[in-house]
Amino acid sequence: MLDPFYPVVPDVSWVKRLVPIGTRLIQLRIKNQPANEIGRQVREARDICVLHGAQLIVNDYWQAAIDERCDYVHLGQEDLLDADIKALRRANIRIGVSTHDHAELDKGLAVDPDYVALGPIWPTLLKQMPWAPQGTERLAEWKRLIGNRPLVAIGGLTLERALLCLKSGADIAAVVGDVVNHRDPEGQAKAWIAATRRKP
Repeated sequence: MLDPFYPVVPDVSWVKRLVPIGTRLIQLRIKNQPANEIGRQVREARDICVLHGAQLIVNDYWQAAIDERCDYVHLGQEDLLDADIKALRRANIRIGVSTHDHAELDKGLAVDPDYVALGPIWPTLLKQMPWAPQGTERLAEWKRLIGNRPLVAIGGLTLERALLCLKSGADIAAVVGDVVNHRDPEGQAKAWIAATRRKP
């Protein structure tokens, strides 16, 4: 089972900061970098995660995930159209998918994903979203629809909201701003780790 604390970070420097302090699941979401730089960061992040027994998930760059022999890739809806799902499966790479409505859930389930993300649960300031906030009620519905797959809640999460999501049906709480924009990111990550791993 994947860890309930799931930070999403913009570059490998964050993997170096958060994994050694106890983060067991982390997504590397690199934007606007050349292929050789993406490959370098994915390789470095993978090695750090292997060293510390953590799980790296590569966002979007499915070919880099194959080339660097990673375990997981996360695909948004547009990436689902472009990714070579058969090549990912041949490489034994597990797949997470983003969903925002029922039509996207159907498309995501068609690739038999290893986890499903639903968002934004709350409004997020990090990127423009055409979808209204889902709210925690939608999590219970999604959990019923996806079967035994882990369900990831994402979008506008604070630690308090993350705990609500975990009580409402999510297995995993993904976080961006509440950690990477915090004045003490490592301290905040430790607070998330302690709170999300407590038995409900």
